[in-house]
Amino acid sequence: MPIRSKISDRTVDYAEVDQFARLGAQWWNPSGPMAPLHKLNPVRVGYIRDQAAARYKRDVKKLDSLAGLRILDIGCGGGILCEPLARLGASMVGADPSEANIEVAKSHAVLSELTIDYRATTAETLAEAGERFDIVLAMEVVEHVADVGLFVRRCGEMVKPGGQMIAATINRTLKSFALAIVGAEYVLRWLPRGTHQWNKFVTPDELEAAMTDAGLCIVDERGVIYNFFADRWQLSDDMDVNYMLTAERAG
Repeated sequence: MPIRSKISDRTVDYAEVDQFARLGAQWWNPSGPMAPLHKLNPVRVGYIRDQAAARYKRDVKKLDSLAGLRILDIGCGGGILCEPLARLGASMVGADPSEANIEVAKSHAVLSELTIDYRATTAETLAEAGERFDIVLAMEVVEHVADVGLFVRRCGEMVKPGGQMIAATINRTLKSFALAIVGAEYVLRWLPRGTHQWNKFVTPDELEAAMTDAGLCIVDERGVIYNFFADRWQLSDDMDVNYMLTAERAG
């Protein structure tokens, strides 16, 4: 039986948490169930770096372009995104309601010789503790929470004045059903069946509204598509399936 932490968890969908917790060490297998996420990582890291650099006037060419920025990756899983951002100099906090995921992330950070503050906790608990960040990341997580509006609001509370919230998720369209579920899970078998539920996908309008209600202002939105010829993910104007949004809190 899955262990439930005694933490504030109104946004947590434990069926989703348990599903990803079962991955265990597979989080870091680039040919395993998380292979699509590993392929997606370069475009995610590049987008986050560029958005942060524009806001905080950093040189993207510098290896430590995120130095001095405190960044939260909420729903960090096994730490796939935290590690490359830490290498760019960010002071990373990775949070996930699954203690199993956090243990995987901690162990891999030690092997990578990186200092990352990993915590088995939720957005609510962090917000209620008064935690504040230059950037709050919710990457591939809003489609897995129990209450999108509440989740975004609690995340927004943790964005410092002048700070950013960056989210990545999947649009709720017929195209996303065909590609993200039928294609990715059943035909190409990129992901285990049942990884996503189409009815939990979030449209850009819905996510923008939630961020606006949280007191944030949308400053950028981009689609993300898979280029089969180049065998990589890339930014696009097509937001029908995968997309990313950046919002900022007034300084």
